[in-house]
Order: sequence, then C-alpha cells, then structure tokens
Amino acid sequence: MRLLFMFIFMFNLTLIAQNTQSYETDTELFDSFEEEFDTNQTEKSDPLKSYNIVMTKYNDMFYTNIFFPVARGYSSVVSQDIRVGISNFFYNLKFPLRFVNNLAQLKLKNTLEETEGFLINSTIGMAGLFDIAQKSFKIKKHNEDFGQTLGFYGVGSGFYVVLPFFGPSNVRDTFGLIFDTTFDPTIYYLDNEEMIVTKTLYYTNEASFKSKEYELLKQDAVELYPQLQDFYEQHRESEIKK
Repeated sequence: MRLLFMFIFMFNLTLIAQNTQSYETDTELFDSFEEEFDTNQTEKSDPLKSYNIVMTKYNDMFYTNIFFPVARGYSSVVSQDIRVGISNFFYNLKFPLRFVNNLAQLKLKNTLEETEGFLINSTIGMAGLFDIAQKSFKIKKHNEDFGQTLGFYGVGSGFYVVLPFFGPSNVRDTFGLIFDTTFDPTIYYLDNEEMIVTKTLYYTNEASFKSKEYELLKQDAVELYPQLQDFYEQHRESEIKK
C-alpha cells in the first residue's frame, strides 16, 4: 500500500505554474541514450506528444473545474495568516529533502543555512508554523530536490512528459520525484488514510496561493500544451543553474 500511495502522491499537483523551453524535433525517437540525456542538445524529441496533449487537456479540466475552485473555496474560509502558517509547517517538515540535496550538490553554506532555519523554526517558530529564521534572522531558504541534483551533475532532462494531476515533468524530474518521496516523513509515521488527508490539505493549501498564476498563464497561451512545456523547462533550467 505504501508503494501504491507513493505512486498516487507522485501524481498530485502544485508544480502547475512551472517551467520550460520548447524545442522542435525531427530526430528519431531514441538515436542514443547519450543524445537523449545530453544537457547541451539543442533539439528535444517529444515521443509522448500525443499522450501529453491529451493529458494536458485532462489536467486542465481537473484544475479548472475541480481543483482550483476547491482551493478558492478553501481560501475564502481560511485566513491568509493560517494558510501561510500551514505552508510554513510543511516546508519545515521537508527539511530532510532539502538537506540531502543541498549537501549532495556540495552547497555547504546553503546546507548550513537550511539546518539553522530548521532548528530555529522547529523551536522558536513552533514546529515551523512561523518562519522566524527568515523574518528575524534573515536566513535564506534553499529549496533543492533530487531532479535539480541530477541536473547539477549534468544529467539531461530526457523527453517531456505530462503526469496525471501533477502536470509538466520530464524523465529526469519524474525519477527525482520518486526518489524525493523517500525523504517525506509522513510516509513513515502516518497510515494511508492520515496520509491522504495530510496530502490533500497540503496541495489544497498550496493551490490557494497559485490559482491566479495558472489563470494568467492560460490567458497568455495561444496553445496551452506548448506554453506549459516551455514554461516548465525554462523554470527548471533556471533552478538548476542557481
């Protein structure tokens, strides 16, 4: 059941307004493994394009008709201060993930700052509900994941793929997302029902801050699929280069 839930969790939302650069391709599907994962390549294959277009439309219907309306209803009854506190709490809870990936990229100063922030917010900040580290001590946040770590070491993105509910991704980041779930404390301490409730709260709370971003992205899009693809890849590339 834990593996099943990890799979379902992988296919949840919040990267909606994220990333990337569009590339045309007339190359064959897999010329070689090196070419597919070469970070310097100027063209990308899109072997799942037909599937991706269908899944983009499916996700858009879900976001537009269910997810964001629920998130807006949630934000109308839960004050912004409370929602920010919930977001802070979950960010603090994900400290192990950030610690491992900052350390893996040999970003020692960032690792130290993340550790300091976690210790301060876990104590003075009441289990992370209040971001005392940033507000009072000016300690910066360094949100790194395993997909970024792979990119840092030169692993290319691979082909583009749209995940159900979760949205835009690629081969590298999908693999990274699976790895990242192993550093999620909730999968070890909560049963399946508690985890579903916790994840529903987390994603709904995060979406309450982002529904307008998605609407603006759609307004600017001539075609939604290439717009989301471009935005995702550009964003991820900028994160890796930080």
